[in-house]
Amino acid sequence: MHELSYAVNTMFFLISGAMVMWMAAGFTALEAGSVRTKNVTEILTKNVALFSVASIAFLLCGYGIMYGWNEPGTHSVYADVFFQMVFVATAMSIVSGAVAERKKLWSFLIFSAIFAAIIYPLEGSWTWGGGFLSKLGFFDFAGSGIVHMAGAFAALAAVIIIGPRDGKYDKNGKPKNIPGSNMPLVAIGTLILWLGWFFFNGGSQLAFSTIADANALGKIFVNTNMAAAGGLLGAMIVSKLWTKKVILNVTLNGALAGLVVITADPYSPSPEIAILYGALGGILIPLSMTMIEKWGSDDPVGAISVHGIAGIIGLLLVPIFNTNATILAQVIGIAVIGSFVFTLSY
Repeated sequence: MHELSYAVNTMFFLISGAMVMWMAAGFTALEAGSVRTKNVTEILTKNVALFSVASIAFLLCGYGIMYGWNEPGTHSVYADVFFQMVFVATAMSIVSGAVAERKKLWSFLIFSAIFAAIIYPLEGSWTWGGGFLSKLGFFDFAGSGIVHMAGAFAALAAVIIIGPRDGKYDKNGKPKNIPGSNMPLVAIGTLILWLGWFFFNGGSQLAFSTIADANALGKIFVNTNMAAAGGLLGAMIVSKLWTKKVILNVTLNGALAGLVVITADPYSPSPEIAILYGALGGILIPLSMTMIEKWGSDDPVGAISVHGIAGIIGLLLVPIFNTNATILAQVIGIAVIGSFVFTLSY
């Protein structure tokens, strides 16, 4: 019976990891469609290369720092390595979108290696590796903070250093719109991310071989979907009320924001509450994107808002329905992870 359970859990990890890896295609499509035509080839090269570099760096250094090479007992250690590996690549994809059209390829890949080998594993070890944040009571089920907020703070550091794209601001400092090259590609990329997110959150259940785990997985899938739906509608309504029209990239970012919000705890709330959680993210993200742009931070895909602000919101909402979390522990976790990642990335 143990062998069957071990095999089922291992296969679950491998399938989940493969589907989360497919999110790299979503980020690639979203970013390629969001930049100008002259920069598309460079974006494509960078996204494929960052996955390779992050994978190698995490295997050689990061996984040992974050978890230690110990046999889990319930599934193959290599399945665990693969599943965790695609998470760090997701975090780096967040940085990639924020610095689109301004970075040098090799400089970016060097930072990707450092982030995957040292920065991400260290902050991740404090919670998922059994470190001091987990002992404090900080709760982050699938990575609203550890993956998404961390990627956003690294992105913020990069954006501050490299500055805005040429032509983004007029002589008075007022931001100007720079249209993307292919909005259908942005929409397709968002849908790919939406699909991959079921396994991003579902795989974080870490098991699939019992009735309890299977039931939990079903609820996680439903909550993940409903949060995305709520986020999309929330952003769409705000866009219509604010600008008198529905803006596609804002609407799509609303869905992604809803997904980031629910990632902190996709199990505890009911599906109805998950809709509200997602809608909260979708409502706030257009406001956040506008404010960040006005402050002089040029983020072509809205990654800092979608992954950073929504990540913080998701973490702060956890204690409402999860008795294992406290608001104090969540605030401390946000402050510690955010300040650490931003400082080292800067």
